[in-house]
Order: sequence, then C-alpha cells, then structure tokens
Amino acid sequence: MTTKDIKFLRVTPLRGPNIWTYRPVIEAWVDIGDLEDSPSNTLPGFIERLVSWLPSLVEHRCSVGKRGGFLERLREGTWPAHIMEHVAIELQNLAGLQTGFGKARQTSVRGVYKVAVRARNAEVGRAAVEAARDLVMAAIDNRPFDVPATVARLKEMVDSRHLGPSTSAIVDAATKRRIPWLRLNDGNLVQFGYGARQRRIWTAETDRTSAIAESISRDKDLTKRLLAACGVPIPEGRIVASAEDAWEAAQAIGLPVVVKPVDANHGRGVSLDLTTREDVEAAFHVALREGSEVMVERFVRGNEHRLLVVGDRVVAAAKGEEAWVTGDGRSTIAELIDAQLNTDPRRGTTEDFPLNKILLNEDPAVVLELERQGFEPASVPAAGQAVLIQRNGNVAFDVTDEMHPEVAAAACLAARVVGLDIAGVDLVAKDIARPLEEQGGAIVEVNAGPGLLMHLKPAAGKPRPVGQAIVDHLFPPGDDGRIPIVGVTGRDGACLVAHLIAWGVHLSGSRVGLACSDGLYLDRRRIEKGNCATWEAGERLLMNRTVEAVVLENGAETILSQGLAYDRCRVGVVTGVGGEDRLGEYYIHDAEQVFNVLRTQVDVVLPNGAAVLNADDPLAARMAPLCDGEVIFFSLDEASPVVARHRAQGGRAVLACGARIVLAAGQEDTSLVRLAVCPWIRAAGLPAPLPAALAAIGALWALDVAADVIAAGLETFEPDQTGALGAGMSNQKT
Repeated sequence: MTTKDIKFLRVTPLRGPNIWTYRPVIEAWVDIGDLEDSPSNTLPGFIERLVSWLPSLVEHRCSVGKRGGFLERLREGTWPAHIMEHVAIELQNLAGLQTGFGKARQTSVRGVYKVAVRARNAEVGRAAVEAARDLVMAAIDNRPFDVPATVARLKEMVDSRHLGPSTSAIVDAATKRRIPWLRLNDGNLVQFGYGARQRRIWTAETDRTSAIAESISRDKDLTKRLLAACGVPIPEGRIVASAEDAWEAAQAIGLPVVVKPVDANHGRGVSLDLTTREDVEAAFHVALREGSEVMVERFVRGNEHRLLVVGDRVVAAAKGEEAWVTGDGRSTIAELIDAQLNTDPRRGTTEDFPLNKILLNEDPAVVLELERQGFEPASVPAAGQAVLIQRNGNVAFDVTDEMHPEVAAAACLAARVVGLDIAGVDLVAKDIARPLEEQGGAIVEVNAGPGLLMHLKPAAGKPRPVGQAIVDHLFPPGDDGRIPIVGVTGRDGACLVAHLIAWGVHLSGSRVGLACSDGLYLDRRRIEKGNCATWEAGERLLMNRTVEAVVLENGAETILSQGLAYDRCRVGVVTGVGGEDRLGEYYIHDAEQVFNVLRTQVDVVLPNGAAVLNADDPLAARMAPLCDGEVIFFSLDEASPVVARHRAQGGRAVLACGARIVLAAGQEDTSLVRLAVCPWIRAAGLPAPLPAALAAIGALWALDVAADVIAAGLETFEPDQTGALGAGMSNQKT
C-alpha cells in the first residue's frame, strides 16, 4: 500500500537558541511517506497551483541566493518537507509576522524530515506549520484551499496573541542594542535584561512609572490643578454633576466650552466649541457614557497635538486634523463617511492603524457634531457642500521638527509635575512653532501609557524612533541589562562543574542562581529538587530580580527539545562530546551529530566572554573557532599539543601539573592550588572530579574572579552538601 501524505510525528517549540538558529523556532518532524519518490517537478500542476495561491513565494531566495530562487528549486525538483518550510514562512509573513528563516533536513529514516521555521510567536508559528502542511497536500492532490481564510485566521491569532505594535517597537529597539528580553505574560508585559539588572515595561509604561503618577494622570481635574500651580498654561474648567450643572459651568467659564469625560481616551466622548445650552447638555450625556465623570472647560482654539515625553525630553509630536466629507447630492452622510473617510488605508479598527475608522453607531460625539450643523447620518448634503464629521481624534500627522523649544519645555514640565517618566501630553495650539502663551494655547491632558503608533506610523510625515528613545531611557549607552551567565554542557560531570562555578561566584560576593540536573538553587539553598537543567528553570532564574549571576546546566536533550533559556552568555563550558547512544530518539547516532548539538553552547558566547573547552577531547577542542569571544582550554596533560599551540598565541589554559593546578596565560604559569588541599577531588561517586575542577576554574577565571577566591572555593567545596555527590549528580542524558 502506498501512502502519499505528510504526517506530523512531533511539533515542538524551541524557545531559545538551538541547533538551528539563535532565535526561537517551531521544529516539526514529518514523515512524507511515498512522497519521498515524488519531488515537486514530478507532480502534475503542483507548482502552478502553489504559485497561484502564494505568488509572493517569488521573493524567497532559498539556497540559490536570489529572488525567485525557491521557484527554481521547485522546477528542479524538491521535496514536500522543504516546500512546507517555505509555505509556513510565507503564511506568517502574510499574517504580519515577518520572518525569513527556515530549514528542512532529512533524518536517518527514509521519508522522515525535521523542519524548523522561525516563530516570533509559538502559537502562530505552530498554526502556520500545520496550515502549510494542509496547503501543500491540497496542491499535491489538486484540491481547493482557501488561502485568504487561512491568512485571516493567522492574522486574528497575531492580533490576539502577539505583542502590540507599541510594545513590538520597543522590543525591536532593544534587540538592535543586543539587550535581551522576556515576555512575562500573554499581553504586553515585557522584561528587558536579566536578573538584578532587568527593567520592565507594559506597553509604554515602565517600572519607573509610579502608581501615584498614573492615578494623578487619570484624574484630569487634579492634573490641571497641579499644572496650574506650576505655571503650566491650562484651560479653566471643573467637574460637573449633571447636564444643568454643565451649563452653569459653561456660563461661568465663558463660551465656547469643551465637554469631555474625565477618564476616557482616544478622544471618545469629547465635544468641542460648544456655544448653546442644548449642545452643552447633549454633550454631557455623550461624555458620561464614555467615562465616570464629566468635565467642562474653556475651549482653546487651535489644533490638537500629542507630544511624547520620554525622560526629560520630547521625542515626537503629532498634530490632529479635522475630518470632513463633501456632498455629491446623492449619498447620505453615512455613505460619504464610508466612501471618503473609512476607505483611507490609514484608517482601521485595530491599533495597527494610525487613524480610527469612524463608526457612527459607536461614536455619539460624531452624531452630536452632525446635529449641531443641522444634519443626521441619513441626510444628503448638496453637491460640493462640506460637512464636518470630527473635530478631534485624528492626531496622527507628524510635526516634531516644527515644535518650538518652549512648547517642548512646557510638555516636559507637565510630565514632571504629574510624575510620569513617559507621558503623552495633549495640548491645543494654533501653531506648534510658537510659544503657547503667545497664542493662547494650553496643555489639556497628561496621559500615562501613551500610544506610540501615531509616531511610529504617522498618517503623514516622518516616523519617529520612539521605541529606541524608550530603550535608551531605560538603558543608558553601555548598559545592556546583562548579568554574568555561565552555561555548562558536555558528556561528563556537567552538574558538578555547574556547582563548582556557582560556589566560586557565591564566594566572590554575588548572589547566584543555579539550575542543574539535581535541582534549582538560590545561592546555597535548594528551592526545588529533581532535574532542573531545563528551559523553564533557567527562565525562572533570569526573571528573578535578586539574582546577580546565573549558572545553568544544559544537556544535549535540553538543547534538542527546548533550546537554551538565554540568548547569549558570558561563559560557555563544554566538558566533552559524546553520549550519542542515549539520543537515538532525536535521530542522533554519532559523535559528530552530538558535536553539532553541543556547539550551540559555544555559538552563543558573547564577544566579551569566553568558551571553556576540554583540550583532551578532540571534538570539544574543535569548537574553539566557533566562539565569538576568548577560548580557555583545560587539560590533564600539561604537554597537550592543543594547549601548546593555544599558549603560543597568547591564549589561556587551566592545567593539572602533577600535584598542582596551574593557570597558564601565554608562556607564564601561576600555581593556583595544591590538589592535596582539595580532598573532594578524590571522593568516591564523583565522575571526573579533576577535569570538572579544571573546567570550573576556567569559567571562574573568565568571569574575572580573583585567583585567591577561586582557590578558596576549591578548598572549601563540599559536594555532599550541594547534591552534586552520587547518582543524583547528573541525570541528564548528556
């Protein structure tokens, strides 16, 4: 019986650096069955159907390295797993998650492939891979496939599960500066940096945004009183309790006035330039539907502006424009809104659009504005007649370069008075290029958690790098938010090495977190037993604000099934390469394949870091050129040719020389400690204790721990008190 189908054997999110790439991927193991005998150029009509469904595949360069490269591969003949890879990439691109990385590799079993595709969101990535399988099979079987519906479903997943555009802009800016980040919930709560040096944001709020300042900003009346006390120009006004009270306030303030909700946003429920009792009282009810209280204040003539203050400077400014339609003598105002305004590609119903669609059934302020002009939504204005639809809510036109320095200074003062480190300052002015006092302008609101999209994707004008400004505010130049991270992997003694390093770091005065195959530790306290050499345990430590350094054991199985918990590390240790006999379920059968797994630990070493490698293991030593930083070898053989060549080039090594352990730097030797004072090295039950000691010394040396502290650590280390003694020492497969 023949089977022409693609079956999933396993779909796994690799959430950190892995054997494929530095970034998270979805890895799918697929069995293509008898399709192994049917490359793309042998399937009648397959290529034409696939390209007609996804014409943008022409942009995929593939291994050919040029536009249309993947299509060349299709015509030459390639296999369904490879095609799935490209389709999954393109489906994510069409859904709004841009990616370009993918790989497909055949295993030792005929017809079984591993497919890896970059996944900015694990759920969306998995759904894209599964949809790619269905699409490829439909093209093979000449069955219909609804590509638009599939893309729409993926877009909906992106909207509900992926970071919002404002948060994404900040994350992208952090990534450009090589600052690591972790998503802490399903929303927009993000951690930048690790451990004790981390900072957090929630969209455009930071861990410097105080709850008091945020509460003040929500209380518009209190905000105005504080601003007025500091000399910031504001419109006079007060909170009102009823429609009648609103009219009394309007008369006291002086017409025209503005009626607005105290605690709404995005301009909802705001009515401007009101001059009659009827309009004021109607506007009161509109505002009350959008907020908990209503405010009446003096109307300031001019355009709305939103200034984004980050730290002590204005980094972007946007202006609002009124929205109008022009009658044609046939269409109703509702139809004109849809035809002339809502068709604008800059308008939409999600936060991805700089301008909102105007929905009459959701915005009573628009209906009120029409009534003030003698219209209703069903009215048909004469041909050429202009009708004002919205006075506010369209703040998306960049004017940053036009801003007067005194206007910027007033906005910064307003943010400081409220106490916000990041603020959206709303002001009304006829001309932002002139001081506010000169033209009767005023600051009307100061908002916490301001939206960034109007500055990132303005309806007109230059986009502003506001995400970068926020990252620079959190992390001054030279600060990348990193703490020392040591990753340990290898065939023998990785758990013992990790314990030794953690002990030395502890003695150096840092609060250290350790995740290894016998537990999870904070300093010397074990807070969880069992195998914690996992991605989850590592992330727990990296999220801990008290941790100043982290040591993580990473077995081959962890790298293959989960990925590393961190993006880069200060030190990567490889004790040896082997253990292929225990990795058969991953289609790993020889030491060369294990090499390709464990090299992941060396690939992620930072340029200012070091790889600590076993010079006595040829495969481990072969990883040296893969390291972006320094290499420190360790060896039981003081005459090791690998070490000799390394030292001749000025490199460092840790050597067992008779009864001593020696630190070698270039041609200089420094005796560190006598083995006689380290009785645990001869203790029963410890695998390879001397090589483990050498590896740990190399890591501590790379961390700039003082030699006397390293020596003290070796002399005082007690493996039976750490869990590193006995069978529990290493239950990782490698």
